[in-house]
Amino acid sequence: MVRVKLWGSLRSMADGEEFVEVEATNFKQLLDALAEKHPGLAPQIRRGVSLSLDGVIYRDAWFTPVSAENEIVLMPYMVGG
Repeated sequence: MVRVKLWGSLRSMADGEEFVEVEATNFKQLLDALAEKHPGLAPQIRRGVSLSLDGVIYRDAWFTPVSAENEIVLMPYMVGG
């Protein structure tokens, strides 16, 4: 199981939970498991999210490995300039 911190507005989409746990070994599995366990997150996951893995932010890095030893934060994908 990996522990994922939900950032900002994502918490309200997961019944207000700050941390959730899912079975996953990579970013894609993590997103799929989150959408299944917390269907309220699915629309945002489809629109786009970023993953902070031990302080490094990834987007669309589907096969980036994750494990229980990692600090994982899921954030809405932000655009700007």
